Amino acid sequence: MRSEKFLALLLLTIIPCLALAQKKELSQARTILKSKRGVEQAEQLMTKLLKDSANRQDKRIYAVWYESVLMQYQAVNEKLYMKQRQDTAQFFELTRRLFNVAETLDSLDMIPDRKGRVDPEYRKNNAEQLMKFRPNLFVGSTYHVRKADFKKAYEFAEVYMGCAQQPLFSGYHLDSLDKRLPEAAYWATYSGYRMNDPVLTLRYRHLALRDTARAEYTLQYMSEARRLLHDDSLYLETLREGFRRYPTNSYFFPRLMDYYTARGDNTEALKVVNRALEVNDSSQLYLFAKSTVLFNLGRYDESIVLSDTLIARNDSMPEPYYYAGTAYLNKALKLHPLREKKQLRQTYQKARPYMERYRQLAPDQKQKWGPALYRIYLNLNMGRQFDEIDQIIK
Repeated sequence: MRSEKFLALLLLTIIPCLALAQKKELSQARTILKSKRGVEQAEQLMTKLLKDSANRQDKRIYAVWYESVLMQYQAVNEKLYMKQRQDTAQFFELTRRLFNVAETLDSLDMIPDRKGRVDPEYRKNNAEQLMKFRPNLFVGSTYHVRKADFKKAYEFAEVYMGCAQQPLFSGYHLDSLDKRLPEAAYWATYSGYRMNDPVLTLRYRHLALRDTARAEYTLQYMSEARRLLHDDSLYLETLREGFRRYPTNSYFFPRLMDYYTARGDNTEALKVVNRALEVNDSSQLYLFAKSTVLFNLGRYDESIVLSDTLIARNDSMPEPYYYAGTAYLNKALKLHPLREKKQLRQTYQKARPYMERYRQLAPDQKQKWGPALYRIYLNLNMGRQFDEIDQIIK
């Protein structure tokens, strides 16, 4: 019983002391702000008070903190305006801190009183003031992108976008009126991608896609994020969307083709390449891709026709020779060695110039042309050439 009385007495002693210390530091900070000198110290006094959880609901502390950061911001801004040497990164950091403090102050300002009434004291003035500074959050994001500090770039973009959801700025209808929100979302998406963080990359994807000037790149970053997350279905969905909207983009087509061919889905791969050729029927990449898909489908004659088309346009491109030669070799496998002897020999004769030319253009690819020429020379009874290849592939 005595210990309980002692504890109660101790609390009654401590609480007034704490309140007195709080009042003293608030008074000291206000005096500093009035003098307009050493305002950083006023901020330090407030952050020190906020280390005590008992003070974190006191909006007076946040109001003084806001004022101290505002004065620092204005001082740095004035120096920048006068083209005096100043730390630009510090200016942007003060901007961000100003918004963070103001948003916390606003949430405390909106707490109902004992009678359930809400009468915000700071919202109108702070919101009006901060709306003038808000563009600096956007510029701060792009500034840090240029500096390759993508973590900060992301944070600034996030604060900028967050204003649209903050009750503090509800009177400005930013979610519908701010036309720069999609671009800010793009820079956040880009920064997440550069940090190799798929979760951050995807967080603002829907808003970023509304930035039509950069949606092509947003879809690329989304694809990479989903690949890193091993989400095959969404990875494919994003590649298909990117290819549908931007069929000539060098990112979507090859990855979409790789996706289907790796799974042996050559029918879908053919649909993709046919769509690409509708957009650009003279593209060597698309023609070569189609010849490869036709080869994989066993449609060798069609594949050879496309290979010949590519060779006619660019006779120094190695792969069409290889696929045409291999197509003939595969056709030969389907012929009966006794009943179709003459046709078999003609097929190997047709394969020979393609594979020999491939050897000339790609001498390092012995594992590809070596076995092929071995078969050709063996079946054409070309002893000297056969012996040479036999030595090479041993």
